[in-house]
Amino acid sequence: MARYTGPLTKKSRRYGVDLVGGDKAFERRPYAPGQHGRTRVKESEYRTQLQEKQKARYTYGVLEKQFRKYYELASRRPGKTGDNLLSLLESRLDNVVYRAGLARTRRHARQLVTHGHFLVNGVKTNIPSFQVSKHDIIDVKAKSLETTPFIVARETHDSDTVPGWLDVSPERGRILVHQNPVREQITVPIQEQLIVEFYSKI
Repeated sequence: MARYTGPLTKKSRRYGVDLVGGDKAFERRPYAPGQHGRTRVKESEYRTQLQEKQKARYTYGVLEKQFRKYYELASRRPGKTGDNLLSLLESRLDNVVYRAGLARTRRHARQLVTHGHFLVNGVKTNIPSFQVSKHDIIDVKAKSLETTPFIVARETHDSDTVPGWLDVSPERGRILVHQNPVREQITVPIQEQLIVEFYSKI
């Protein structure tokens, strides 16, 4: 699946939120890019809803067609569509690797997954969008454990940043999925209701 490969700092500045995580350039210039970046922009309901959708897309590294499929799947599930949408996005394999603290950013996690460093329930899985489920076990391949990214991840791992729906053993390179993520455990600064309102109009 194709993805956006341009500079994410520009997108962070455009939407006023750090889409990367620890983006120093965004912290230095937290206003829109370009020569007119500091000028006031006329707000509208549509613009606000569109921006919220774009924020979610760039945060999780998903293109429009795939994001629309996530929305349609979420709308068919019982419960709140917005909560279901964020749960689906959080359950992507690349995001789980990032949230477990085994990668610096979601882009880095995506790269590690596509390079075939992970097993899901004992099966090699190199699809970043793979949907992780309750009770799944994700392991770093034995050969990969002593490569630089995972050595660094072990040395810098902070268990306090791991969400409650995951259990991580950085020394073993193992992630246990206790449950599917619920809205209270998802910390991304996204107002999912605005995304639902955006798609309900088109």
